[in-house]
Amino acid sequence: MSNLTHLKRLSVLCTLFASFAVAAEAPQVNLSLISSDAMPKLGGYRPQQTKLSADKPADLKKAPELTAPLYGSIPFGGKSYLIVLDEPEGHDAKLYVDANGNGDLTDDPAVEWKKEPYPGPNGARLTHYMGKIQLPLAAGDKPTLVSLGTYRFDKNDPQRAMLKNTLLYYSDYARDGEITINGKTYHAMLVDDSTSGDFRGKPSAKAGSGVRLLLDLNNDHRFDFRSETFDVAKPFNVGGTTWQIADMTPAGTFKLVESKETVAEIAPPPDLSVGKIVPAFETKLMDGKTVHFPRDYKGKVVLLDFWATWCGPCMAEAPNVVSAYNELHNKGFEILGVSLDRENAADKVKKVTADKGMTWPQIYDGKMWEAEIVRKYGIESIPAPILVDGDTGKVLADQQDVRGEKLVPTLKRELEKKAAS
Repeated sequence: MSNLTHLKRLSVLCTLFASFAVAAEAPQVNLSLISSDAMPKLGGYRPQQTKLSADKPADLKKAPELTAPLYGSIPFGGKSYLIVLDEPEGHDAKLYVDANGNGDLTDDPAVEWKKEPYPGPNGARLTHYMGKIQLPLAAGDKPTLVSLGTYRFDKNDPQRAMLKNTLLYYSDYARDGEITINGKTYHAMLVDDSTSGDFRGKPSAKAGSGVRLLLDLNNDHRFDFRSETFDVAKPFNVGGTTWQIADMTPAGTFKLVESKETVAEIAPPPDLSVGKIVPAFETKLMDGKTVHFPRDYKGKVVLLDFWATWCGPCMAEAPNVVSAYNELHNKGFEILGVSLDRENAADKVKKVTADKGMTWPQIYDGKMWEAEIVRKYGIESIPAPILVDGDTGKVLADQQDVRGEKLVPTLKRELEKKAAS
């Protein structure tokens, strides 16, 4: 072995030992386990699927009386748990899970399984079932039962024929608490998106580990998808320092250590809650003119409206917005549209706005979610209307108050305030 090769190997070993030493010295992060009802705190979930079959599994030893059973399994925490869905024609369905893994469906916690009707094609009445099951998650000295949300569409729904033999489920559990980084404390959550029952996830998976650390870096009481959610298997930058997760356990305790790698920091989105100041910007309108927002709207109440022609809810809301504009424009109400349409869709945007009577100015650059203003405002879903005071740049109302039947009353209230001032 050459001296150079020997030195290189020593260098690698030193780096590894240094990393282990840093991890050993770092305090353990132990967020509190939310065993059920975590999904509302997260604002969404990533559904998983398990296929159902009429073939009875050999490991089923005992079951209640079943009429029309379908069998499947859910992998969780390194084990596979049998599920049985009984759907007799003309009667309510029932869901069972072998939560203790002994092949007996009569000695497990009861499963919540509620039905809800929904309209199908041609006036058909269909039934959607939803509920929760409990499975053991490794936590401390003994496993803790955690909830998985479950649901199933009507097997006779022609619009969801591909899901006829499918049960969908998602993690309704998470870890929640606070993490201090460089002297600042942030609200944090640890999420098992893949519902694997193991917070270590899959570190080598190209699509991501399936486990995320959420950090409310701007303290706006929500987690931005772009800048405040981090794959636990990848380094991430907070406050100019690159960090990484070390010593993650299946139960979700870990250490946060400074990484040897360097990645760029992604700035968190602005706080667009009522009373906050919106980010100012200068850009070109579709007609070639330059707009300075909100500077060009002094004395006005202006709706900054993020939308797209391909967005069904946006187009459904358009007549309501047009009506409000026509009624209140001469009283000081303005609209500035920001289109998230695709590249080379300028003609379509112009045609749609003309056909719908959307006569106000529009911003469009063809970059969809990567559009400059969209990224600047941290927009993650549309329609996203933001009502702004043109003089102060302050947000005047929650988004839910500037849509549907609430739009006109909200506008009248804010216009009256401005006139009085």
